[in-house]
Amino acid sequence: MSQPIYKRVLLKASGEALMGSQGFGIDVTVADRIASDIAEAREMGVEVGVVVGGGNIFRGVAVASKGGDRVTGDHMGMLGTIINALALATSLRKLDIDTVVLSAISMPEICESFSQRATLYHLSLGRVVIFAGGTGNPFFTTDSAAALRAAEMGAEAIFKGTQVDGIYSADPKKFPDAERFEHLTHSQVLEKGLAVMDVAAVALARENSIPIIVFSIHEKGGFAEILTGGGRKTIVSDN
Repeated sequence: MSQPIYKRVLLKASGEALMGSQGFGIDVTVADRIASDIAEAREMGVEVGVVVGGGNIFRGVAVASKGGDRVTGDHMGMLGTIINALALATSLRKLDIDTVVLSAISMPEICESFSQRATLYHLSLGRVVIFAGGTGNPFFTTDSAAALRAAEMGAEAIFKGTQVDGIYSADPKKFPDAERFEHLTHSQVLEKGLAVMDVAAVALARENSIPIIVFSIHEKGGFAEILTGGGRKTIVSDN
């Protein structure tokens, strides 16, 4: 087995990825497949933290767009991320991967509360750590949570699993002639307004010199392949 380039990484998966071909909720077969990819990375000795979005269940901005309270909507979205985190943890445990869910919102009957100290402790024991509840604050996306948790856990890279195999100048599903980028700097992503992660997340990653690697979450085995330097991806770094 090839040696991984990175020893500690943060995987960001969208909530939509867990839907599969469904219009809502969680496709267990997809959760199991993503879990198998994470398990493969763990077998290579890579320490893995995971942030999962909640868009397959609820988006806080949907409430605000219809005149509701954005803060309440974002709290509802945070609960969606916790549901997804518990589902992915279940899939990992089915593979006998020791996993812990750390939530930014305290709910001790369901999962542990997040702290950097707890994160580093669980990683030192070889556990996959799934971060739930976003940042715990309204007005921040799970992309921002991913960049924040990556910095707190000392991740060497953020792996952003998306619907396509890298960063394009436009949505390649709508614009087949969109340009695909192999490498960009954090500043170029911000200057070009490329919608790979929100501005706060990219800026935080840049400030902490954390590369962002964008790849397709739908390619079985793709995560491990890219960890060893292969696969199709776009690398965002200032090196």
